[in-house]
Amino acid sequence: METMRVMGDEICYRAKEYLAIFKLFATRADLYRTVYMHPKVKAIELMVVDALLKANDYLQISSYIQDPSEYWKLDDTVIKTIETAPDEELRESRELILRVRRRNLYQFCNEYAVPKENLDNFKDVTPQDIVCSQKNAGVLLKEEDVAVSNVRIDLTRGRHNPLESINFFKDYESNEKFPIPEDRISHLLPASYQDMIVRVYSKKPELVAAVSEAFENFQLKTYGIKAQVHGTPVKKIRRT
Repeated sequence: METMRVMGDEICYRAKEYLAIFKLFATRADLYRTVYMHPKVKAIELMVVDALLKANDYLQISSYIQDPSEYWKLDDTVIKTIETAPDEELRESRELILRVRRRNLYQFCNEYAVPKENLDNFKDVTPQDIVCSQKNAGVLLKEEDVAVSNVRIDLTRGRHNPLESINFFKDYESNEKFPIPEDRISHLLPASYQDMIVRVYSKKPELVAAVSEAFENFQLKTYGIKAQVHGTPVKKIRRT
């Protein structure tokens, strides 16, 4: 609070705090990468979404959005309802929630960061893209065997530096606000402000090898290279 002022219709910061404000955005992005969008967190999210989708026809969950008086009641208790209800119609959903409880999660196969030059024209990767890249006839993958998470992480303004939209002031005696070009502050700031990470999961442990291979084929077909940092760990494949 001591380093900011309201000037006109916006909050401005002291110019000497430029790097501290930048670090605020960078820390947020780092939290998304290491916590909120962690591969295991996303695996649980994908499984819960699948469980809700499978239960929707029976529980009519999506119909709640049409009635605000009912929608506000929709919370985590729907998970407990799925877990405890004996109805056969909820069996698949119940099994998925049980897998989450037992940490028998969708198996994370691998990931890659979309090359910077391909970000502008990037389209979300789908399970169909992965399945259609399969070459090994030993195992026939289906779309329902694969889950894909397209994770976008940025500093709140896409590919732009968020501080471009923030004004600064010299000191508390000054009434002038102004932007600061990043090259006036440091040449160590990143050249890019956005990551797009594509992660692929196998819903069945025994298909990790096949899904991983198809994922690599997709990268070769799309970019001409394997964009992932390394292959799927052998112990992960053997464990399945």
